[in-house]
Amino acid sequence: MATTLPRPEYLPDVPLRERVDLGKQLRREVPRELHASWEPSDARPDPISLLEQQAESRLPELVPIRHGRMASSAFANYRGAAAAMAHDLAGTPTAGLQAQLCGDADLLKFGVFSCPERTLMFGINNFDETHPGPIEWDVKRLAASVEVAGRDLGFTDPERERSVVATARAYREAMADFAEQRELDLWYARLASKKLRARLSADAKEVKREVRKGEHKDHLRAFDRLITMDGEGPRFGSHPPLLVPIEELLDDEQLGRFAEISRQFLTQYRGSLQDHTRAMMERYRYVHIARKVVGVGSVGTRCWVILMLGRDQNDPLFLQLKEAQTSVLEEHTAPSVYESQGRRVVEGQRFMQTRPDFLLGWYRLTGFDGHERDFYVRQLWDGKASIDVTRLSPDGLEAYAEACGWTLARGHARSGDRIAMAAYLGRKDTFERAIAEFARRYADTNEADHSRLLRAIEDGRVDAVYEDDTGG
Repeated sequence: MATTLPRPEYLPDVPLRERVDLGKQLRREVPRELHASWEPSDARPDPISLLEQQAESRLPELVPIRHGRMASSAFANYRGAAAAMAHDLAGTPTAGLQAQLCGDADLLKFGVFSCPERTLMFGINNFDETHPGPIEWDVKRLAASVEVAGRDLGFTDPERERSVVATARAYREAMADFAEQRELDLWYARLASKKLRARLSADAKEVKREVRKGEHKDHLRAFDRLITMDGEGPRFGSHPPLLVPIEELLDDEQLGRFAEISRQFLTQYRGSLQDHTRAMMERYRYVHIARKVVGVGSVGTRCWVILMLGRDQNDPLFLQLKEAQTSVLEEHTAPSVYESQGRRVVEGQRFMQTRPDFLLGWYRLTGFDGHERDFYVRQLWDGKASIDVTRLSPDGLEAYAEACGWTLARGHARSGDRIAMAAYLGRKDTFERAIAEFARRYADTNEADHSRLLRAIEDGRVDAVYEDDTGG
């Protein structure tokens, strides 16, 4: 299957005028002012119950870490509550303009990464929840994250409003620009790290620090930080529960069967790659594997890191194997066209990211518990770095939010009808003002949800482990 999206609305033989007219017609049918609306309904699912439902498919010993991370702040709660917001967004007005969505487009799902040409780019760097859907869902998720982050930082109401409005305005204006571009120009559009630095001149030191971190966050750096040497050679160090070598997780019988599982993984993963990449990967040999805890919303899903070596010990390659469960959006849209959730993530990333990791791949294996699970594979520490939003000034948050809005628009423009989208969004500030009002209202809901989580932990309904308790 070549695409995750329905395409009839924007095939090349549809005249531009008709696509513009479609956007204007939708503007009349679904006025942009409606996007300001948000009020939790009586039928809204309990966010704690949603967390408990998600925990059922996760590793029980890691779930309390997730809850502890979410409890640390209202912004952390927001980051882990993509499923709750998906339920909420499903009841909000949409114009019917579809695109490949990030699905979890909060501020920290954007960052710096190294493209195959080894140039540092800025873009979306997490696609666990990617799925086709209404473009407003991504925009609202991003805009509300700006409002929530601004509150955590103690910014004033006008400062936060400027940043949220800037987010949606950058999205709208970028979509207008993309609507005028040739097809190839759109697919080549990118935001280099130096352009991000220019946008964030108010916080140039922070951006320069993170870009420098990305430049040095490579496989050799990972080798120094994660690997120890013993009589058998290089091995992942043991830092439970955040990094646990395979030998500490399996019994002797399971370890005996693990060689076959490793062989199946390598065969399937290499088979998902292009021929020339597969030939390169066959020059690497498997050395060791460990379980790693990452992120906030992902904690509890199965995540592994693999060490492979090329020509010698000075030629390491680190792969991250991350479990891909059903997108939180799927319940509210349509099933994925891909049988593999891992492939869903990979294809979504290829749609939205200008120069995705050429080692992206996927596989499906049956675990020791007898359950089949999907995974996607990417490089670990391949120049990846995120801007620390806690260090940003009000002007810096506004500029960073603009960069995120531009980047999100590019991702949607590549998979949706950018001409109809631009016509719908229009030239006035109606859209961004409505989105800012939604973000303000939804941030109130998130604060209430965060308080619920704290009460659930205090009452013993939800178990939570904080970073100081894990040695993290």
